[in-house]
Amino acid sequence: MANLDQLVQELSFKAVRSSGAGGQHVNKTSSKIILSLDLENSQAFSEEEKSQVLKKLSSRLTIAGELILESQGSRSQHRNKEEAISRLLDIIKDALKKPKPRKKTRPTKASKLKRLREKKIRSEKKGNRQKPSV
Repeated sequence: MANLDQLVQELSFKAVRSSGAGGQHVNKTSSKIILSLDLENSQAFSEEEKSQVLKKLSSRLTIAGELILESQGSRSQHRNKEEAISRLLDIIKDALKKPKPRKKTRPTKASKLKRLREKKIRSEKKGNRQKPSV
């Protein structure tokens, strides 16, 4: 797993004005947080982890290889910052999970026989719809 302390130090934050309802207060405070992490140049990951994260999160990255998250759910800048960090850590933990190897399976003899029986019944049903030959 990536070094979390190192990862949190590499984060950069930007506070901007939040959108949406909120009256006069929203027009003068910057409570929305934009978190960015440069995954390409991050020292918190090993090379193997970095390649895995870049591959899994490729659709979420900018051209420069940055992961950008926004948080504006709360009126508090501090709470939005905490929420953005926890979301980022969840995203990275999911990206670092090793996929379970698929076990090859074969259909059982009973399931093959059941399929063939149902196929036969369906065939007879459709055959009975035709006009009898004279």
